[in-house]
Amino acid sequence: MTFFESIRTCFTKYADFSGRASRPELWWWVLFVVLASMALGVISHKASAAFTVLTLLPSCAVTTRRLHDTDRNGWTQLLGLIPIVGLILMIVWCTQPAKEPNRFSAQPPAQG
Repeated sequence: MTFFESIRTCFTKYADFSGRASRPELWWWVLFVVLASMALGVISHKASAAFTVLTLLPSCAVTTRRLHDTDRNGWTQLLGLIPIVGLILMIVWCTQPAKEPNRFSAQPPAQG
């Protein structure tokens, strides 16, 4: 999955918490959100904050789908709210390869 395919997919599945997401889909999306937020922050902090709010739901959705790909429930992303340890857990879980068989979907997501 390319950078632009990932962005298009995440906006298309804006609030879709079902299914699975590949590693590239999540990490290209994270890169897009960080870069766009930084660029908007240079222009206006309000624009950056508005962008962050607008991309919060698709960010949660793609993270949930990525956790589904590793055979974890989407609610486990709430552990990311624990300072330091939660962030480390989320990074480790989201970088793991897909687990097969998987209870969330019979078909793994397209890798690229």
